[in-house]
Amino acid sequence: MNTSFGESLLGVLAGPHVRRIIALRLARVCALLVVATTISACTATRLAYNQAHNATYWWLDSHVDFNNGQSTPVRGDINAFFQWHRATELPAYAGLLQRWQTLATQDLTGAQVCAEFDVIRQRIERAANASVQPMARLALQLDAAQLEHLRSRQAKSNEEFADDFLQTSADKRLDKRFERALSRSEMLYGSLSDAQKELLRNNIKASPFDPQRTQAERLRRQADLLKTVKDAQAAPDTAAERVHGHIARISQSPMPGYKAYSDELVRQGCAQFAQLHNATTPEQRANAVRVLKGYEDDLRVLSAQR
Repeated sequence: MNTSFGESLLGVLAGPHVRRIIALRLARVCALLVVATTISACTATRLAYNQAHNATYWWLDSHVDFNNGQSTPVRGDINAFFQWHRATELPAYAGLLQRWQTLATQDLTGAQVCAEFDVIRQRIERAANASVQPMARLALQLDAAQLEHLRSRQAKSNEEFADDFLQTSADKRLDKRFERALSRSEMLYGSLSDAQKELLRNNIKASPFDPQRTQAERLRRQADLLKTVKDAQAAPDTAAERVHGHIARISQSPMPGYKAYSDELVRQGCAQFAQLHNATTPEQRANAVRVLKGYEDDLRVLSAQR
């Protein structure tokens, strides 16, 4: 997680952000890409999802630089994943969007928002489990040069995170996070009033998000990924088990104190999201319903396509 949970939840509802995902987490890439495409313009949503298998392949290729022998089987695994996802997961996401239309007309509690986030998290974990075998196959194919390429991409990602969150002043970090959150909020509700913008900014300022702690967890996950690949190659029969363990350690970090920190981010983020929603006008809520309905319709069309 790169930002506070409140910002992340807004991203699920109102902005496509899938770039900062640890390399080779194929399920995570696919699942978040799917969620992200639900909040684009209607025609763009269908186009993006129909090209998601290609986008996923090229994203992975940029991290490990596939050779000719790897490209065809990797594309096959990605295509199979999206066929499964289209048939089984898109209808579930459409159902979520339908439920959110009802919720958008009502005041919400933080507990209600967290309950919806838990459902999304469960769908992502389901997708992650569906990708264990292809991830294990890929891990066994990577050579030393590709692992070095992956390290280089990780280092570049860390530099980008540092530029955004570690090497600027607190005020500049706040400004950047506010701009992103405002854009996502207005994609859902339409224009926010000055009072609503102030509320959003104050909530971001009060977030317990700690970039140093978040970066430490990113580094742990990156090292864990490299170790998982090496351990899988040393004992190929255990590859799937090791990949499954890596996914589990992403879901719940073994770093002391990180779970409590993450849980607090979620709890406060849910409360802050509910607070902003409860400050919206009937017209803004009606706009949210229209937006969510458009996304629902797109996913139902996509899920019907084979």
